[in-house]
Amino acid sequence: MKKIIIIITCFIGLSGAFAQQREIFHNPVIEADVPDPSMIRVGNYYYLVSTTMHLMPGCPVMRSKDLVHWETISYVFQRLTDLPRYDLKEGTVYGRGQWASSIRYHDGRFYVWFSPNDEPHRGYIYTAEDPAGEWTLVSRPPHHHDASLFFDDDGKVYLFYGTGQLRQLKSDLSDVEPGGIDQKIFERDADEQGLLEGSQAFKHNGRYYVMMISMDWSIPGRLRREVCYRADQITGPYEKKVILETEFQGYGGVGQGCIVDTPDGNWYGFIFQDRGGIGRVPTLMPCRWEDGWPILGDADGRVPECMEMPASGEKCKGSIMGSDDFDTDRLSLNWQWNHNPLDNCWSRLRTGRVVDNLFLAPNTLTQRMSGPKCSGVVAMDVSKMKEGDVAGFSAFNGLSGVLAVVMENGKKQWVMSHQSVSLSDREKRVTAVEVLEKERIDCEKEVVYLRMEGDFADKKDEATFYYSYDKKTWKRIGEPCKMVFDYTKFFMGSKFAIFNYATKDLGGYVDIDYFEYGN
Repeated sequence: MKKIIIIITCFIGLSGAFAQQREIFHNPVIEADVPDPSMIRVGNYYYLVSTTMHLMPGCPVMRSKDLVHWETISYVFQRLTDLPRYDLKEGTVYGRGQWASSIRYHDGRFYVWFSPNDEPHRGYIYTAEDPAGEWTLVSRPPHHHDASLFFDDDGKVYLFYGTGQLRQLKSDLSDVEPGGIDQKIFERDADEQGLLEGSQAFKHNGRYYVMMISMDWSIPGRLRREVCYRADQITGPYEKKVILETEFQGYGGVGQGCIVDTPDGNWYGFIFQDRGGIGRVPTLMPCRWEDGWPILGDADGRVPECMEMPASGEKCKGSIMGSDDFDTDRLSLNWQWNHNPLDNCWSRLRTGRVVDNLFLAPNTLTQRMSGPKCSGVVAMDVSKMKEGDVAGFSAFNGLSGVLAVVMENGKKQWVMSHQSVSLSDREKRVTAVEVLEKERIDCEKEVVYLRMEGDFADKKDEATFYYSYDKKTWKRIGEPCKMVFDYTKFFMGSKFAIFNYATKDLGGYVDIDYFEYGN
């Protein structure tokens, strides 16, 4: 995220002046993949959850005091086990897993709902007293798409989901309420013939509100937008208003997210935008109440390029992305594995399964890339690799840029390639991997340094790779790889990824000394 400090001089009458420092932030407020945001404020802290799909642990819980600086404080779950596919067996869960979640606070406890868009089509409700601590599974209700958990004033609990649907849960959250409300509470009007989803429900001044993203590709020039439905009774009747419809920075419209109030009574919207290879990034904007509607954007209804910080004071100590020297037995919360990890294979990055390609390799360690530019450096000892092992660094996505050290015919070589995966529709099986090798040269040392530079400025979306033996002299290798957001494959922005896998025999490993994040 980009910040500058400006000085604002205020004059009081004619007698004097004083200078006051106010911090300014620029949108996107987090220029990284943080899609489907759901947020609450409890006291002076804001808590945010987001979609991470096939990455484990999943459903990151992020915390902030100012809505701009964020830190990951926990994950709602460590792994998912419904299907072998979560372990990269009998298929994959690329683009599935934990989808749009909902975080709420009720009677002294935090709750999170999410539902994988996959078999066995059942959701999850987790709870915690301390959101930075351990989360406990409460129940597995039936699947409800993009649902928003809602605790009403009378003690009843609901899920707003799908396109205008409402389902009542038991008050103890153990399942749906038999004979409870289960109905369509509003229909699309003539202006809503496309995608309408991503419910975020709340109550304000006695009224019920549901915010949703609206997308209709059949109307030329129609931007994605955010709409709001409101009613005096939870079952309706509901009326609709478009609360945000604006282009931003050449990437089209902005839609799907939530609103939150500050302790001093101001309101803000936290709404994401699709921005190509980096993924879906959140923007922060004012929210003002007009005639009982939460209207998003500045006075002209636009996402501001920059604006004053919503709050000042202590900033969070952690981050959601950053460097790591791997000097403890616990991974930094900035990391997630691609699918469930093999727990006995990452004190060192060991090969735990023989596979054909990177997209089936367990224990690939990932972290968000960030814009407008970012870089990553990995220090790696490759002396213990075995024949057929492949270890390296990737801009990981359905189309990946890959810099690897490959052990073949008793010698190690640098190989830079572009790799594209094809997946089946149902089980997301890897049906093919197209590998375009761009350069191959001998690897001369056992301790190596790999560097990747990501450039997302002006829609460039390129990852460029370098190698070194001393971290001083760097040589570019191969060709830049175009990073692509593809909802039919991974459905997420490109990630830094560190990997090591075996194609012949197990037993090899690499030591990762550190990862250095730059932007």
